[in-house]
Amino acid sequence: MPRDQFTHVTTWVFDLDNTLYPPEMGLFPQIEVRMTAWVMRNLGLDQACADALRRDYWQRYGTTLSGLIAEHGIDPLDYLADVHDVDFTVLRPSPELARVIARLPGRRIIYTNADGIYARKVLSARGLDGVFDAIYAIEDAGFHPKPQARAFRAIFDKDGLDPSRAAMFEDDPKNLAVPHQLGMTTVHVAPTPHVAEHIQHHTADLHGFLKALLPPATFRPAAPVSDPD
Repeated sequence: MPRDQFTHVTTWVFDLDNTLYPPEMGLFPQIEVRMTAWVMRNLGLDQACADALRRDYWQRYGTTLSGLIAEHGIDPLDYLADVHDVDFTVLRPSPELARVIARLPGRRIIYTNADGIYARKVLSARGLDGVFDAIYAIEDAGFHPKPQARAFRAIFDKDGLDPSRAAMFEDDPKNLAVPHQLGMTTVHVAPTPHVAEHIQHHTADLHGFLKALLPPATFRPAAPVSDPD
């Protein structure tokens, strides 16, 4: 029973994009278009070359941004502000998800490869304001991205969490490898399962998965009503 495998968890770590909202809402494709446009504009490349460069940097460095910093010394804040200038109205609020996350016992934190300003806009659009105890973004890891081990260490040291008593929810399978090595319980959140030793659980329905981890709500019978005289 999955609930029995989470009773030790005191810190719940959530990725942001395509984890706290379903991919079909279409926010991240907007970002990808803007990332390619930024590379084309600033490096003087055509679209095909910019896309190829982004794929190469993603494979070698973990993110386009990390590759651009390493290879071109770009200003990460300028890049992040530009690529995250997107339409957030595609995200629908989910009060049900907000309620179930708020009921999780212990600390609830965000850890994203995006920047903090963008993360707060996503949470606001999803109706998840005030649900999390902390938000950790790419700048908090010195612009080192997941899946790099030093990025995880930087964030987890800042938070002071105990990995052996934490769970990680993430849509990208490769970003669950280091958490698993550290002793975290790993949950892959995506429409399609990915089979790997470092993935312990999978769900295509984050709300339903989290709800199943909570103890049943206590039933309180209504107080008896006296008959009128």
